[in-house]
Amino acid sequence: MPLLTARTAAAELGVTYSTLKRWIHRGSLRTVRTEGGHHRIPAGEVERMLAASGTPPKRRAQPAPGGVLVALSGRNQIRGVVDEIRTDGLLAQVRLRIGDQTLTAVITRDAVRELKLRRGDEAVAVIKSTDVMVGRSTIAARNREDS
Repeated sequence: MPLLTARTAAAELGVTYSTLKRWIHRGSLRTVRTEGGHHRIPAGEVERMLAASGTPPKRRAQPAPGGVLVALSGRNQIRGVVDEIRTDGLLAQVRLRIGDQTLTAVITRDAVRELKLRRGDEAVAVIKSTDVMVGRSTIAARNREDS
């Protein structure tokens, strides 16, 4: 029987990660410890908890054939709508509209084609921590200097 991470088990049970960790520490949920000390929850234990709550267990999705990406480890994911795509040579500039803000990313032209991105499509920007810059508006900086 497959072992699930705490986050995956929490999602299947419809509870927060914190709640699931409390259940583990209280002993309400049986787990298996990895060599590194991490908790893994047997799929049968999740099904037991769902049955006890009267919720039918969800069917697990089978892995997509052909190496299709179905999940990312990146935590900083921002949903938006493709506003514009400009291609030039091997690269493409993709502009996402996120509320009243715009996010611009440069990706390969092949990636745009493989993702089948079109203007008006919903897309997700995944921001890796090593590539994030932090700035402050000049108005905020000026107000701070005045006080």
